[in-house]
Amino acid sequence: MPQSLLLLPETPSQTAGPYVHIGCVPNHAGISGIYADDPGQSPFAKDAAGKRITVTGSVFDGTGAALNDVMLESWQADGDGIYAPYQGWARMVADAHTGQWQLDTIKPGPVGPQAPHIALWIVARGINLGLLTRVYFEGDDQLTDPLLSRIDPVRRVNTLIAQETDPGCYRFDIHLQGDQETVFLDI
Repeated sequence: MPQSLLLLPETPSQTAGPYVHIGCVPNHAGISGIYADDPGQSPFAKDAAGKRITVTGSVFDGTGAALNDVMLESWQADGDGIYAPYQGWARMVADAHTGQWQLDTIKPGPVGPQAPHIALWIVARGINLGLLTRVYFEGDDQLTDPLLSRIDPVRRVNTLIAQETDPGCYRFDIHLQGDQETVFLDI
């Protein structure tokens, strides 16, 4: 490739778009035979210790529409607050019709002074670099968390705390822009 082409800025067509699904979750994209199951189906083995929870949500664009082509990756500690090798990572894609994603996992334990949380990385059309946020849980002690203590209390509660809708079921919506914009992190 000529050196001059390497210096050109990105264009809007060079964002993740639908291509991220082809490479990361080919079965979901309708391409079979690469993996028996797409990588990251579950962060923990079915027999792993800990309280089972489900986190669901949608990712909304600046107009309030749910994105149906978003992909999220999660990282988390286990129920004891330990980041164990080869555990705690999952990949979710939004439902093509509803735009809703779902993570079936174990409720993480606190990691040192950090309140229990799940890190989420979000990619979709129009996002050149993935966005990082965290899911904290309603009812957990968040006052000692060094990250949460630096965020305005109203924004913290409205954009980083998953609400329990039923026992063991949490709702966590992500807003990319606007008055309800989620707190995104650069850590």
